[in-house]
Amino acid sequence: LPIRMCSTVVKGFGRGSSDLGIPTANLSRSSVVNFDSLPCGIYWGFARVGDQPTVYKTAVSIGFNPTYGNKEKTVEPHFIAPPDDPARTASSCGETILRDFYDENIRLSVVGYLRDELPFEGLDKLIVAIKKDILDAEKLCDGKDDITLKEKSWVASDDSALN
Repeated sequence: LPIRMCSTVVKGFGRGSSDLGIPTANLSRSSVVNFDSLPCGIYWGFARVGDQPTVYKTAVSIGFNPTYGNKEKTVEPHFIAPPDDPARTASSCGETILRDFYDENIRLSVVGYLRDELPFEGLDKLIVAIKKDILDAEKLCDGKDDITLKEKSWVASDDSALN
């Protein structure tokens, strides 16, 4: 870590929004980074959509979503709006909902590891775990260490270098 990616948002299963109330941006597998080489887990980092200036804190799932039994590895950042943004508590479970980003480019830096990807018995337990991931990611993204600041700066930039 960190892992830098530039990719396009594609349609996923829609479960993040519909089942969980925690939408994610599903990244295209045709990105520069080989998804199969990425370590599974839940991570934190930063992301930006297209040419927009806003850099969002993110909680990122990399893996197979074991509660759902996916067969293909996915990379799915959940964008975390600032606490004073009305979008921050817009979802059914009080998390961020932004507009759809389908077919738009995303710059993502996966900065740090939060936990293993785990199967949960029921969606309620999964939602509780994800909400904790979001809180943990938000705190870690406030870090002032060199790596955190460098990765946030890279996401804000138009620098094409991935390493």
